[in-house]
Amino acid sequence: MTPSLPPWIKVRLKNNHQFRSTSALLQEFKLNTICEEGLCPNRAECFSYGVATFMLLGDTCTRNCRYCYVKVGRPAAIDTTEPERVAQAVQKLQLSYVVLTSVNRDDLPDGGAGVFAATVQKIKEFIPSCTVELLIPDFKENSAALSIVANSGALVIGHNIETVRSKFKDVRAQGNYDLSLRVLKQLKLLQPELKTKSGLMLGLGETEEEIEQTLFDLRKQGCDFVTLGQYLRPTSHHYPVHQYYKPEEFIDWKKRAEKIGFLQVESGPLVRSSYRADKLKVHL
Repeated sequence: MTPSLPPWIKVRLKNNHQFRSTSALLQEFKLNTICEEGLCPNRAECFSYGVATFMLLGDTCTRNCRYCYVKVGRPAAIDTTEPERVAQAVQKLQLSYVVLTSVNRDDLPDGGAGVFAATVQKIKEFIPSCTVELLIPDFKENSAALSIVANSGALVIGHNIETVRSKFKDVRAQGNYDLSLRVLKQLKLLQPELKTKSGLMLGLGETEEEIEQTLFDLRKQGCDFVTLGQYLRPTSHHYPVHQYYKPEEFIDWKKRAEKIGFLQVESGPLVRSSYRADKLKVHL
């Protein structure tokens, strides 16, 4: 039985001028965001600050993870104009820090790595001082694809582990826990100056020991930054919530992750992997 939504899971709705302006701009440039496609609880807040996490390569994913709301199916052909449209939007929003993510594109030989790199290049052409963070899929551990993104000019590259080893097949049947760890390690080997990042959802039925072990596993791969947030079930068809962690428990996990050695830890009920990512700049 899924527990009732606790009172601390609250999202403040905003509909101010900046929110409307951000929404209109995304429509103008025909861009996708994980904020909207993934039902992110922080969409209203981020849009109100003129911030969004751009989702490349369309709005349709080739994988069917049981926690994710993004549409699943056969993706459309690559849109070669997307990198420039993203760069134009970043310039118009006057962003100094931008996060790019994507759907999984297992139908492409490079998994879409080339589009990531092309988008970083375009952003740098339009706004040379802009810091770019990538949140990438596992690319099936394709070394050529990983090399493309590692050398793209992004300063931070994240790949989310999402959950503990025992729950991985339940919620990420087309992924692999150890493969995800190797991806993070390989990024560091390819580009030692990179800062790497991962994210973990809590509330899927994991134990305290498993959370701690996952944090140790991530840090062992040289992962610099980590986020911990509450899993929120998008619909009744998705994986059920087993537990809602209290705000003070997230504070405790932040302290424990910092002791393990992470340079930056964001931990809270509504924290997501790209939420206020610009705060990482102090460690770059």
